[in-house]
Amino acid sequence: MTSLAVFSVDRLDLAFEPAPWPFAQARRAEIDAWFAELQRQKPAIWNGRVLVLHRYEMRDGIFRGAYLETDYASFSAWRHWQPTDAGVHDCFGAGAVISADGAVLLGVMGAHTANAGWIYFPAGTPDPSDIIDGKVDLDWSVARELKEETGLDIAEVAPASGWTTVIDGQLIVHIKTLRSALAADALRARMLEHLATEAQPELADIRIVRGPADYDPAMPAFVTAFLEAHFAGPLAKS
Repeated sequence: MTSLAVFSVDRLDLAFEPAPWPFAQARRAEIDAWFAELQRQKPAIWNGRVLVLHRYEMRDGIFRGAYLETDYASFSAWRHWQPTDAGVHDCFGAGAVISADGAVLLGVMGAHTANAGWIYFPAGTPDPSDIIDGKVDLDWSVARELKEETGLDIAEVAPASGWTTVIDGQLIVHIKTLRSALAADALRARMLEHLATEAQPELADIRIVRGPADYDPAMPAFVTAFLEAHFAGPLAKS
C-alpha cells in the first residue's frame, strides 16, 4: 500500500526534458501486444503522444519537475501493470469545479474511454500541446480539458491562484479549484447540455457532491482526498 499525501502548492515549475524511457524500450513487444488487445476492446482509444514526469521536488511551496515524452501505449501499459521501478510518475492537472453553493461537480467517464465508469474531475494526461516555451503548462491543460469535457470556458470560472496536490505513490495530481457563480444544479444542467451536443462525449453523466454522503466507490482515492480536504478547510503548505 502507498501513503496518500495532500498539500497546498503555490506554484508549478514543470520543464520538458526529453529522455529515453527504459521501461518502454525494454518491454516494447509486450506493450505492443497488450495495446493491440486494448484497442480491439475499445476502438476509440488511439496511440498518441503523452508526457510523463521523470523527476520532481517540492520546496518552499513550489513543485518543480520535468517530463519526458512517450507513446500512449507504453503509458497505459505501465499504468495497468503498475511496476514500481519504471522511473516515472503519472502527473497531470485536474479542474475541480466548485458551485456557488459549495458543491463539487464531477464527471462520470464514458463507456468507450480507458477509465470507463470512473468519477472524477475534468482532467487529462499532458501531451506535447501543453509544452509552451519549454515548460509544461498545466493551467493550459486544465482549461482545455474543462472546455472539451464540460463545455465551460475557463473565463466563466475563477481559478484559485495555487493548487491542491495529491501524491499517491506513482500518481501525482495537481488540482486547480475553479469557482463558479452558478449554483450546482444550474452548473450540472449547463454541462449536460454540452454533453448532449457531442457525438461521442467523454463523460456519460455529471455528479454533484455536497458532502461525504455523496462519495462513490468509483471515485479514485485522489478525488476523495481532495473532497475531504475541500470540505474540511485550508491545507498545509508543501
